[in-house]
Amino acid sequence: MSEAARIGIYGGTFDPPHTTHLDIARAALQHAHLDKVLFVVAASPPHKSGGVHAAAGDRLAMVEAALLNEREMEVSRVELDRRGTSYTVDTLRELQRSHPNARLFLILGSDSVQDLPRWRQPEQIVALAELLVVQRPGAPAESPPTLDGRSSVVPFQERDVSSTRIRECLARGEDVSGMVPESVLAVIRERGLYRARR
Repeated sequence: MSEAARIGIYGGTFDPPHTTHLDIARAALQHAHLDKVLFVVAASPPHKSGGVHAAAGDRLAMVEAALLNEREMEVSRVELDRRGTSYTVDTLRELQRSHPNARLFLILGSDSVQDLPRWRQPEQIVALAELLVVQRPGAPAESPPTLDGRSSVVPFQERDVSSTRIRECLARGEDVSGMVPESVLAVIRERGLYRARR
């Protein structure tokens, strides 16, 4: 990577990672002319209702499988290696230290952007990274006024694919082809995740 790299930060539980996650990363790469997107696998996300369903090691393995053929995308275990709750501001500070000359872009769904003022040190988050906002189904399209000048909207066609829906389908033994990459589905089957049938 060059010293002036433009790096997208895409955090989540990825429980499991699905095709829309990859499509969002591709849209952000193109929109902001990013050099790469880091998929940051969350350990203990403070804003996730209902908790996580697969262990951290399984979720990491699924993301690694999803990104096998994606040259401009990498998995990051920065939050998995840090103990305690995964706060976005701490992750950005750590990534800034490891990429001191890079320009960071935080990829967020429009639903998360609405909650951002209630996150830990939101003003520091906006200072550390520019926001790339992806429209989510049912979420307001407008960003909070505090983000003026530090956010842009990534053109993206809304999709009705979610990790929750995929888990429910797998629990019922239904086919999720097309919703998750085949490489991810192979990990799910191999490890018996989400009560998926072999």
